[in-house]
Amino acid sequence: MLRSGRILIVDDEANARTALAELLREEGFDVETAADAFKAIGKHEAFDPQVVVTDLKMPGMDGIELVKRLRAADDPPIIVVMTAFGEVSTAVEAMRAGAAEYLTKPLDFEELLVVLDRMFEHQQLAREARQLRARVRDRVAPGNIIGSAPPMERVFEIIDQVAPSKATVLITGESGTGKELVANALHQRSPRAKGPFIKLHCAALAESLLESELFGHEKGSFTGASARKDGRFSLASGGTLFLDEIGEISASIQVKLLRFLQEHEFERVGGTETIKVDVRVIAATNRHLPDEIARGRFREDLYYRLNVIAIETPPLRDRRADIPALVAFFVDRYAKENGKTIEGCAPATLDMLMNYGWPGNVRELENAIERAVVLCTTPIIEPRFLPPHVKPVTALRGLPVIPGATMADLERYAILETLKATGGSTSRAAEMLGISARTIQYRLHDYNSAPKSEMDAVRKPERGDAGTS
Repeated sequence: MLRSGRILIVDDEANARTALAELLREEGFDVETAADAFKAIGKHEAFDPQVVVTDLKMPGMDGIELVKRLRAADDPPIIVVMTAFGEVSTAVEAMRAGAAEYLTKPLDFEELLVVLDRMFEHQQLAREARQLRARVRDRVAPGNIIGSAPPMERVFEIIDQVAPSKATVLITGESGTGKELVANALHQRSPRAKGPFIKLHCAALAESLLESELFGHEKGSFTGASARKDGRFSLASGGTLFLDEIGEISASIQVKLLRFLQEHEFERVGGTETIKVDVRVIAATNRHLPDEIARGRFREDLYYRLNVIAIETPPLRDRRADIPALVAFFVDRYAKENGKTIEGCAPATLDMLMNYGWPGNVRELENAIERAVVLCTTPIIEPRFLPPHVKPVTALRGLPVIPGATMADLERYAILETLKATGGSTSRAAEMLGISARTIQYRLHDYNSAPKSEMDAVRKPERGDAGTS
């Protein structure tokens, strides 16, 4: 099996240097050589080796100084030092300077191959770990909350004000609006940023499992509990616990969560030991919790404990001005993930994206762009690559005819024209129309769902459009 990787051999003994280089090339490695440490530094800059195998005793700059110089580089190589049997103490000094391994001369070539295989494997794992961490950071970094529309600016302001505090935060908003990203931003900008960020989707677990996941359990506390297990509260100690879909938890779990928020202590399932932890709780829900309280499904005292600071994530229809930036972000992300070169969206595609209602919010937009990128066969994403349901709802053709128009027609016209005047802001439109923002949201959902709906909160009909299609 041929191996691969770039290796630089540094040795002032020409015969030993050449022979080792030839043996490694026969194994498949890309090999360069240097007769002293000064030449090795130049070769490092030009060749960019992944591994450097160097002798310690060399004229001029010795191997230890070379190790220090190479380890100071921006992307340092892995360094293996070669030393005579009686110079082991010097090899230890080299390892303290940054060398990864030492071998005694004369070299055992098979031993060297084992070391090199291990070094390249370690380097590959480290590279994959860095890439994974980068992807995770990319998805959770505060910079990923893209938006400059007024509703998002208000969210950013609250995050900046609240993040440094210890206050419990309740994030509300429709599904797909980015509540987890807001929770991550609060954690990343807080003094707890170096601590763990632990999350739990409360709706995904049955009551008994949820209690164990939150608080942990003792061995034998229930069937299958073969060992003690720490819960999410213990795991999040010193950091933040994000409880998503908090409106779904049962009454008994609500009582235990309330106790924790009041006392900052709990017991494991089946245990008697009281455990105290330092955890900041951030909760999120797409439910309207005051309505749940009125129906007897959510504790009012727990609501007030959670709702110390409230952040509402706006739906995408209230921040249409952010759609081009979001589209560009998702196109770039998924083009890279799929190894494609895509310049952006065609004007007609962007127009469709701007005029669609997005009931699934940013998550739906992201999924639509991922699909379009995967299917795209051109440098520009054309409308045909979008999901079939992503179609702009057209505007009412001209003014409603009176008499003849229904009250529903008049209401729809008033809502859409007001939304156009306010740039898509449901809150400002609601204020102007004297109705609730929720009513406007329901109406928009109805218009988007209707088979032949004709609405457009962005584009105005052209003059001379006589109402024909």
